[in-house]
Amino acid sequence: MAVLLETTLGDIVIDLYTEERPKASLNFLKLCKIKYYNYCLIHNVQKDFIIQTGDPTGTGRGGESVFWWELFIRSSIERKGPSENLDYLDGVHTVFGEVTEGLDVLSKINETFVDNNFIPYQDIRINHTVILDDPFDDPAGLPIPDRSPEPTKEQLDSGRIGADEVIDDEEGRDAEKLDEKIKDKEAKTQAILLEMVGDLPDADIKPPENVLFVCKLNPVTTDEDLEIIFSRFGPIKCCEIIRDWKTEESLCYAFIEFEKVEDCEKAFFKMDNVLIDDRRIHVDFSQSVSKIKWKGKGGKYTKEDFKAYEKDLDNKSKLALKDNVKTKQDSRYELLLDEDEDERRKDDREKRERKRHSDERPKDKKSKDRDESRREKDKGRQGWDKGREKEKQRERGRERDSDHKRYRRDRSRSRSPKRSKY
Repeated sequence: MAVLLETTLGDIVIDLYTEERPKASLNFLKLCKIKYYNYCLIHNVQKDFIIQTGDPTGTGRGGESVFWWELFIRSSIERKGPSENLDYLDGVHTVFGEVTEGLDVLSKINETFVDNNFIPYQDIRINHTVILDDPFDDPAGLPIPDRSPEPTKEQLDSGRIGADEVIDDEEGRDAEKLDEKIKDKEAKTQAILLEMVGDLPDADIKPPENVLFVCKLNPVTTDEDLEIIFSRFGPIKCCEIIRDWKTEESLCYAFIEFEKVEDCEKAFFKMDNVLIDDRRIHVDFSQSVSKIKWKGKGGKYTKEDFKAYEKDLDNKSKLALKDNVKTKQDSRYELLLDEDEDERRKDDREKRERKRHSDERPKDKKSKDRDESRREKDKGRQGWDKGREKEKQRERGRERDSDHKRYRRDRSRSRSPKRSKY
């Protein structure tokens, strides 16, 4: 109870509800069997809603069986059954099957380009239908062909891009035009990125046409000199040589803004490669949009607001690394607010001040008496220790004297002659 549709974009398998919708399933199966849908165009594609096909004329207004059929894209891609969110089809359409394989092909058809009448610009056809399972008997006299018929010239000629045609945007263009197209795409991509990060108010913004960019200047050339030289082409609004913000030395390039675009063009053609202060300058139209005033990304702030914000961030930092301070928080935290560190330092400073004041405070009479008694006790203890040390030394001296006397007496006895017993 399934049919395989071979399309120009891939294969789609449809399972039929032969028990719930027997008549519609029978009609569809037998039309597929006689190759009625071969080379039929998909003549209506409404994105995320419906795909219509089944008309051999490819217009949606022809066919002998008047049995067109549709694929409901959203329900098929989400793999929902016929009873889910399809109540609005009651009395209008008959749901007799669902797509079980080839959802990626269905997505490709869903993304195809169509005109105002939802007709695809490039042909999408059913090349062949294959019946995988047919539970119904063939009606008497059903003309079943032995093989798939060949398409006629009228069938293939839809007046649109053929299904087999390859769409190549680069066909018929030389290398220079292709290179220019690639550069335009890269420039567009970069402009979109700058718009996303807030550096440009709009990706399609263009630089002013009345501003010239002058480079290769001599460092000794001044703004006044440059303005006098270029003012012969017309009134100048502004002439500024860009200088280093620290040393105030010239960076050897400048921007000159004219009041009229015509005067700017004259200066561009006349002043390129002209010798000024022993230097041959180069002149081109400015590509800078830095002087265009705009309100940043979201349209809430100006560029001056951003500069003030960045300056404030440089002057005052809100965070400090944990390794640089003694944290009072849990060790899991990697950052500590400067405010907490300031409070800790303030407390330490107050403690040191209190200790210093207490040391410098004049002592009262009781404290002086306590200090004197403590010193006297220390002196008495030291004297007692000295007396004990002297007594020990005298005792050790007496012991040494008695030892010497005993030694001399024993020695004198050993030297006296012994008396004979005879």
